[in-house]
Amino acid sequence: MMKRKLKSKIESIIKSKKINVFLLFLTLSFMILVLTKLSKNYTNTITFNINKVNVPEEHVVLSDSNQQLSITLKTYGFKLLKYYFKQPSIDIDFSNDVNKNDTVYEWNKSIGYSKLYSQFDKSIEIVNIHPSAISFRYDVNTIKMVPVKLNVNIKFKSGYDLIGAYILQPDSIRIIGPYMLVSEIDVIETDTIIFDQIKSDILKTVSLKLPNKNDDIKFSNDKLLVKGTVVKYTEGVLSIPVIVKNVPDSIKIKYFPKVIDVSYYTSLIDFNSIKAKDFKIECDFKTITNDNSFLAPELIQQPEGVKNVRIKQKRIEFIITE
Repeated sequence: MMKRKLKSKIESIIKSKKINVFLLFLTLSFMILVLTKLSKNYTNTITFNINKVNVPEEHVVLSDSNQQLSITLKTYGFKLLKYYFKQPSIDIDFSNDVNKNDTVYEWNKSIGYSKLYSQFDKSIEIVNIHPSAISFRYDVNTIKMVPVKLNVNIKFKSGYDLIGAYILQPDSIRIIGPYMLVSEIDVIETDTIIFDQIKSDILKTVSLKLPNKNDDIKFSNDKLLVKGTVVKYTEGVLSIPVIVKNVPDSIKIKYFPKVIDVSYYTSLIDFNSIKAKDFKIECDFKTITNDNSFLAPELIQQPEGVKNVRIKQKRIEFIITE
């Protein structure tokens, strides 16, 4: 019984090794066959997409123009193999390889052949090009500068705030494209920047929300740099005189209070430079009606560098003395 099992096991191992050897020789044979095939010359026609390079900035080549060339190539199979892994493309230089008339750019193989041929390996022979000529319709481009709108959601740490405005670099984007498309774009927004507990200067690159991709429109930027100076802030309060205007010459009035407090928020840097004379509060006597027997103070002047200005007195009482 033991002898029979041992014999069966040995036969199984031998058979297994024979199968492995067979598979190895089969794989090697296949590889040799493939290499032999690829080392031979073949003639195949391949479709190439067209890359339009050096198109004058003032023109746009319309996307309804023919965008492909069928090129028949003769070369080793190895050289052709790469064109089947992804869609190949070929460059057409609009500064040298085309002629222009009032409505189209004209490319033909008689003037563009040498530039086209230079884009292939020297071992590749170009047998045929179809079509032999291509017309590219174009339109005159409109160039327009469009402002950028910054979208920002920011929370400063207590006692800190932005001094001045955000600086955008660039603050406007150049758009180039057909008038009908460009005229519809009046502003470019940024992605929303979110900051929390900020107490230091801001320096952030942000992407632009460009309109849906259109090959006929070009944008000078797809990102911009946002800068902001953050400083420590404090609250200030000043007493500001009240001026009443448009009082008729036929009457005289007395009003009170004549001075009201104004609170504001400013940076520590500017705090000592803020003076009462920098603010101006007025009441307009013309606003008095039967239903409104008091004057409403209005802040009509404030210095730069202050925020959240609040008048602490909302009404000014008055009496007519004459």
